[in-house]
Amino acid sequence: MAISIAMLVGYFLFPVLIIVLFTKVKWTQKIGTVMMAYAIGIIIALTGILPSGTEAGAEQLASWQKLLMNVAVPLAIPLMLFNSDFKLWTKSLPKTMAVLLGGIFSVVVALVAGYFVFRNQNVPQFEKVAAMMTGIYTGGTMNFNSLGLALDVDPSLIVLTLTFEEIVTFPFILFIVAGGYKFFRKLMPYPDTSSVEVADGEMHLEDDSFENYKGMFKAKTFGKMLLGLLLSVLFLAIGAGLSLLITHKLNELIVILTITTLAIIASFSKKIRELPKTFELGMFFILIFSVVVSSQFNIYEINKSTLTIMWYILFVMLISIVLHIIICRIFKVNGDLFTVGHISLLCSPPFVPPIVEALGNRKVLLSGIVIGLVGYAIGNYLGVAIAAILGAL
Repeated sequence: MAISIAMLVGYFLFPVLIIVLFTKVKWTQKIGTVMMAYAIGIIIALTGILPSGTEAGAEQLASWQKLLMNVAVPLAIPLMLFNSDFKLWTKSLPKTMAVLLGGIFSVVVALVAGYFVFRNQNVPQFEKVAAMMTGIYTGGTMNFNSLGLALDVDPSLIVLTLTFEEIVTFPFILFIVAGGYKFFRKLMPYPDTSSVEVADGEMHLEDDSFENYKGMFKAKTFGKMLLGLLLSVLFLAIGAGLSLLITHKLNELIVILTITTLAIIASFSKKIRELPKTFELGMFFILIFSVVVSSQFNIYEINKSTLTIMWYILFVMLISIVLHIIICRIFKVNGDLFTVGHISLLCSPPFVPPIVEALGNRKVLLSGIVIGLVGYAIGNYLGVAIAAILGAL
């Protein structure tokens, strides 16, 4: 029982430790907070110290884990969407739309094609794996986790899928940062006429970039941030109430889609959009979820069928990149806009500023962020649709 209580406390303290490391130690920023959270959880799981089965405290720990998972993501979604200025879309130009729609189309085609290629390999909950991959490749980890929760995916399968996704995606990110973007410039050597220059006063990247945890606990900031949390709790209550009204029980799918819709609507209010550090507070809840779910990792579930997930993800990545390149060449999108757009869909908006820095082209910054924000907004809906369609097939 003592270990269970200690682990419950750890589920809140580990994210704090991760944030401190991310803020203070520069090399951890290359790893990312979510990957550190999953790594900590997997290490805990591999030590075997957590009670399981009929051991004392196992049932209580499982109950706490389920509660934290069911609450953390629904609270995180509105908080991470509140700061999203979807009106930025009106400042982007047609070729940005071509990159966005072409990227989404490429990902969906690759995911569905891969499903039919690998579906006879006995992958557990394969249509739900495809749905989670739809979420992460259009909106990032937030949508991946929320779809895993909404579709009631086994926690070990969530961890395995994300682990394999990182194994496949990380080398591609390194390739881009190390100069691979020059390859795309040669493939798409079109004039840079579609991107929008961001004025220094328009977006404060140094002070207000994604996952900037500095100053969260200053009195003035903390109070306003808590207003965002209260609003998020309200949306969760509305989602739960709507679920009870429709199904007479708590249905995670209805809750997730409800709070996503309410958060997008709320983000059009300037007062809500300017609440400070709500994105970072949302990330804190995502980190809690990540540690909790990864601490349930079971290494014995890695077998031939689950390894198929890694080949599926590799297939999806390669096919989606090729299709996206073809579409962008048709619309004469330049290589830098393609690069930042594809990375934004693949990895979410927090990855955009580092990629822009590597490109040395600030003009594509706004387009990349807009693409990622729209991905955030539609990822949950698209993932649910993919799960329903593939499940029916």
